[in-house]
Amino acid sequence: MPDESALTERIALVTGASGGIGSAVCRRLARETAKIAVVYGRNAEPAEALAAEIVAEGGTAQAFASEMADPSGPDRLIDEVEATLGPVDILIANHGHARSARYQDIDAAAFDQTLAVNLRAPFLLARRALPGMVERGFGRVLFISSVAAFRGGVVGPDYASSKAGLHGLAHFLASRVGAHGVTVNVLAPGFIQTAMLPGDPQQLAKATPLGRVGRPEEVADLALAMLRNGYINSQVFSIDGGMYPR
Repeated sequence: MPDESALTERIALVTGASGGIGSAVCRRLARETAKIAVVYGRNAEPAEALAAEIVAEGGTAQAFASEMADPSGPDRLIDEVEATLGPVDILIANHGHARSARYQDIDAAAFDQTLAVNLRAPFLLARRALPGMVERGFGRVLFISSVAAFRGGVVGPDYASSKAGLHGLAHFLASRVGAHGVTVNVLAPGFIQTAMLPGDPQQLAKATPLGRVGRPEEVADLALAMLRNGYINSQVFSIDGGMYPR
């Protein structure tokens, strides 16, 4: 059975926390009394408001800025969070860069930029956080992918490739750290009602067997279940209304 106390008082770092999925995950973690590093890129106001909301409700949270395209950004972020809140026990790499484009319009620079943010940065965050998790005998790493990793999606080739890369990264890392009480998994949402939704929700809903787009809170529900459970490791779970049944 999942350990209902597994997340209590843990230090959780959530990137992309100013967006719909990230903020929903932060709120759910706060209910578990985790201490939250609310990480944002350029959108400071909602991240700071979310941290203040969590604190006002009796929780512990602080907003942190980080530039994920900068190769040194992930290490600096972990250092800052650990100096302020304590050692990172839970890492949720939820940030992402996306642009709708045809494959003919994505050049080498655009491709590299997307992979730097969506794939390299999650690896560098995990690379920095995992040794401490292994040493302490507990850790959770959750990469937020996309149904585009399975189906190609509607955003762009660079986006789909970066999200598929997270799956291979998770499988590699999970096999190295699982025996030390650390799990590495992936959550792959489909069309979720956020600012990154690639199109009209009513039109996109027609692509799902459920006939609607998902809610950030539904993604957060599954994320928390995965984080509580210490026997889920090296798995990719979809939450997409049945778009890609596996």
